Amino acid sequence: MTVDRDEARAATEEYLQDAAELLLSVRDGCADDVAAAADVLVASFRGGGRLLICGNGGSAADAQHLATEFVSTLTIDHPRPSIPAIALTTDTSLLTAIANDFGVDGMFARQVEAFGMPGDVLLAISTSGTSTNIVRAAERALEGGLRVIALTGETGGTLAPIADVAIRVPSRVTAHIQECHLAIEQLLASLVERALYP
Repeated sequence: MTVDRDEARAATEEYLQDAAELLLSVRDGCADDVAAAADVLVASFRGGGRLLICGNGGSAADAQHLATEFVSTLTIDHPRPSIPAIALTTDTSLLTAIANDFGVDGMFARQVEAFGMPGDVLLAISTSGTSTNIVRAAERALEGGLRVIALTGETGGTLAPIADVAIRVPSRVTAHIQECHLAIEQLLASLVERALYP
């Protein structure tokens, strides 16, 4: 069985049109929140703070991607010192130990407790805003004197209201929310880099 080319083209056009329209909605509705998040990050880095990032599934991959952009570089055409960012999603031994000993809901909060310091920032990524392990990490961060930036979908769940800055992508479609999160993450890295190392 092969793909029906006409159906595939129609589906492609519809999907990408929806994605493009949502990105424009993010531009129009989230720009101030993105700028506020960039301010929080710049202030933290200038004060010697670090960025901790967590998410589940595709958002875990985003956490690793964004940490890489800060620690390595966005482009070799703009040399600059490394910016301290840590993805809390990468150490499988640690993650499975915490999940086994304390439960999956504490896998990021435990790391925030271990690595987070006052003045650091936690970037908590959850398309629904209801992932218990992300919400608990945000709560622990706030208790420890960290600032919290939330990336969520339209509803924001229980995560957005407790964050210092919440960027809510105006959609309930997980795939499109994730696509917009990636664009926002890249933008945040760019804004921070420009502010710290123009």
